[in-house]
Amino acid sequence: MKSRFLFPLLLLAAALPGCKSPSTTITEEGDFTNQLTESEISGGRLTAEILWKFGRLGEIQPSPDGSRIAYTVTRYDYATDKRHTWIFLIPATGGEEVNLTAGFPGCSDPRWIDNETIAFLSDAEGSRQIWKMKDDGSGKKVLSAVEGGINGYGLTPDGRRLFYLKDVKTDSTTQDKYPDLPLAQGRVIDNLMYRHWDSWSDYAFSHIFIADMQQDGLTGDIDIMAGEAFDSPLSPYYDISEICWNHDGKKLAYTSKKLTGREFAESTNSDIYLYDTENKSTVNLTDGMPGYDKYPVFSPDGAGMVFQSMETPGFEADKERMFLLDLKTKAITDLSKGFDQNARGFVWSADGATVYFICGINATYQVYSCTVKTGEIKPITSGQHDYKSIVLAGSGLAGIRNSMSMAPEVVSVEPLTGAEKQLTYINNNIYDALKFGEVQERWMKTTDGKNMLVWFVLPPDFDSTKKYPTLLYCQGGPQSAVSQNFSYRWNLQLMAAHGYIVVAPNRRGLPTFGQEWNAQISGDYGGQNIRDYLTAIDNACKEPWVDKDRLGAVGASYGGYSVLFLAGNHEKRFKAFIAHCGMFNLASQAAATEEMFFVHHDLGGYYFDKPTPKSFTEFSPHLYADKWDTPIMLVTGANDFRIPYTESLQAFNTAQLRGIPSKLLFYPNENHWVTKPQNSILWQREFFGWLDKWLK
Repeated sequence: MKSRFLFPLLLLAAALPGCKSPSTTITEEGDFTNQLTESEISGGRLTAEILWKFGRLGEIQPSPDGSRIAYTVTRYDYATDKRHTWIFLIPATGGEEVNLTAGFPGCSDPRWIDNETIAFLSDAEGSRQIWKMKDDGSGKKVLSAVEGGINGYGLTPDGRRLFYLKDVKTDSTTQDKYPDLPLAQGRVIDNLMYRHWDSWSDYAFSHIFIADMQQDGLTGDIDIMAGEAFDSPLSPYYDISEICWNHDGKKLAYTSKKLTGREFAESTNSDIYLYDTENKSTVNLTDGMPGYDKYPVFSPDGAGMVFQSMETPGFEADKERMFLLDLKTKAITDLSKGFDQNARGFVWSADGATVYFICGINATYQVYSCTVKTGEIKPITSGQHDYKSIVLAGSGLAGIRNSMSMAPEVVSVEPLTGAEKQLTYINNNIYDALKFGEVQERWMKTTDGKNMLVWFVLPPDFDSTKKYPTLLYCQGGPQSAVSQNFSYRWNLQLMAAHGYIVVAPNRRGLPTFGQEWNAQISGDYGGQNIRDYLTAIDNACKEPWVDKDRLGAVGASYGGYSVLFLAGNHEKRFKAFIAHCGMFNLASQAAATEEMFFVHHDLGGYYFDKPTPKSFTEFSPHLYADKWDTPIMLVTGANDFRIPYTESLQAFNTAQLRGIPSKLLFYPNENHWVTKPQNSILWQREFFGWLDKWLK
């Protein structure tokens, strides 16, 4: 089963994985409480164990009349590595929340059928199926019986029809080809994209089925992609928002990349397709647009559709443009033309005159509006926070907002004034018991005379008369902003809670500072952005409370690459390094990764091209291993196919052969991230154990 993750997040790095999850029934058995123990409270600081007690907000769904908001919260029991998800309901103006699924097996994906009835997904009967319940949580009843289970779904505005996602086998397995070899484990591979992110091909693809919603179940199921060896939504995200019904439920827009083999591996050319339920025809709405096209959203009257499009083929971090398609004339207008930032998360106003969206600006993510008729774009919100998503709720907006110091919560937003009101307080008991460090915004001049934003996160109870060990945080992506995101893994407040000052630069290559700043890093991995890192830490060392003799550098993915490159080019600034899933030898990584478009664009070509791109002759960390002189820890997972674990093994072996103090933390059951609770706690203990050993 192809799972979907909300994340955002992220990108060489930070793309969300399309993991395979077993359809097991998860009951409410386990310690899913977020209550802190006396010993945890006595410390008064954030710990890895407390981080796993946070309730994690999933998605929000307003009722048709906008008066109430359904949302999901997931909690973990790290003693058993289990999780449980509940559906809650809260008034759109704030008030007491109600747990609609208490005592019921884990539930997700709430969708309103009407103002009194909510559909949801649950595996209470063995496989993930669509259920429904009344808006007080009573009358729970299963509606679907789809073989193999359902991966996601979406209802028409009137609740009478739906689409659902199901894996459909279209490719032949070894046993299909050789039925007399039922025990053979070998895979016969003759083309590219035989594995993606953290999963080998399972010979099946995510297809869209449509069906009618009846009182007692679903009828008339149709696979609108029958016979096609393509996914919708796109792997590895499987983001349900890439599919959308129109206002009358007669047309369905969906996103797919209908390519195969090398063309698929080297291309970002996804398109938006329109399926007509009446004549059962499909047309390509974005034919001729060579980059990513996705996230279609129909206007309230169904006459138009906004969608996101990238211009440059093969560049996954290109400008996220906002286009308007007139479905009658087929005219396409770039609403974001002349706007030098990204646009995502589109929401139409009820009258169809305005499109609300999320925009990154100076390492924060805010709510913006675009007047469709004039193309005028202006901000609605501001402040030191990130919006992760927004929805229309009655005459206003509701959204999910977080910061470095607060995990995601539901908030309301008044579109005309920008007034915000927090509606949920999922983790207030944790905040009440802990102290968080101050987050400071600093601007610094880079070596080429530009302005760079750098976040400083100070330890709780910071004392300016003391000197503190300090960490340079190197961001992944490489095009993923160091924004006000609250991470459950690389949590900067957790680092500060361990007594470290954290210096987090928005170096070259990060979005929210214009397209020139974002695009500069491509083909220049060991260049200006590395100088930006050194600018940040050198400026930090001018502060009397930064101990320049106790500096460390840490990072994952491209951040891991940055650490490995700095290890041979830091001129003795640092006393300890930690590189998580970083690229050590750019040629070997480029040859072993899966999405070839990424390395081809970002490294300026392939290692076998003539002349050889300088990424491989100047910017590969292994070229500078003779200069390594600093203790280094490597972390990796066996199921990381984006940056295969052998990159970290090469780096660790190099350090060992050179006699440099080094440690390897290897996970046979993790991918590009450490996702399982106990694995994560082990990661944090080893992480801070290594830093404390060399910096304290």
